[in-house]
Amino acid sequence: MSDLSMYQAVILCGGQGTRIRAVSEAIPKPLVEVGDKPIVWHIMKMYAHYGIRRFIMSLGHKGETIVDYFSNYSLRNNDSTIRFGGKERVFRNGGDHDVDNWEITFALTGADTMTGGRLRRIMKYIDQDVFFCTYGDGVADVNLNELHEFHRSRNSVATLTGVHLPTTFGIVEAGEDNTVTSFREKPVLPGFINGGFFVFNSDVFDFIDGDATVLEAEPFRALAKEGKISLFRHGGFWQCMDTYKDYETLNKMWKTGTAPWKVWAEEVKHAAL
Repeated sequence: MSDLSMYQAVILCGGQGTRIRAVSEAIPKPLVEVGDKPIVWHIMKMYAHYGIRRFIMSLGHKGETIVDYFSNYSLRNNDSTIRFGGKERVFRNGGDHDVDNWEITFALTGADTMTGGRLRRIMKYIDQDVFFCTYGDGVADVNLNELHEFHRSRNSVATLTGVHLPTTFGIVEAGEDNTVTSFREKPVLPGFINGGFFVFNSDVFDFIDGDATVLEAEPFRALAKEGKISLFRHGGFWQCMDTYKDYETLNKMWKTGTAPWKVWAEEVKHAAL
């Protein structure tokens, strides 16, 4: 198993979430809650489970609300006492100890910057030749150790995680005489889509021109043309939060204890002294 603690994870948090405005009108999509925590928290918990606790959040639409959430995380998630004269804060219960070890760099990358531009803008904060990257609105049970080892085994600048996409509707199959032979409820399509959960070498920045660059367009096409992008095939769970239906699905899984992306163990909480 690789030691991933030295690596950083970039989280692209700039989207406006226009298709899920029923629950994200006042907040960016990464702050839409699954259970009682934002979906981006779930993503970060997954990375932290594998030892990656240094995050760079590439902020755009309503990015200040993400800064506010994490800046006040302990106050939001603990009973607390504030003594204003000495500016002292006393937290009355232990909270989430895993989060205590997180380091977050908030990068204000512009409200209208595209995904490639957001990545290029945080280049100055990358201190390793290899780094992880993902979107701020999707969860999965991707094994990051295996993803990292796969990337290391390839002579690639970029590795993206490919996932199967289930169809929206069930499939009805019939014979030549039009007699129905079977029903398949929302089968998984045979091809792969880009599920995010990337590993990049720092050379990826050479393929990004500026703020208007869409990462998934010209940079990926150029990398593919040069044979420098690889596909890590993930056959497990993956789900983005694109629509209100996705929001309901993820919250139902969390509420019923059937959330496949929850790979971390519960933290033991201790009373504060």
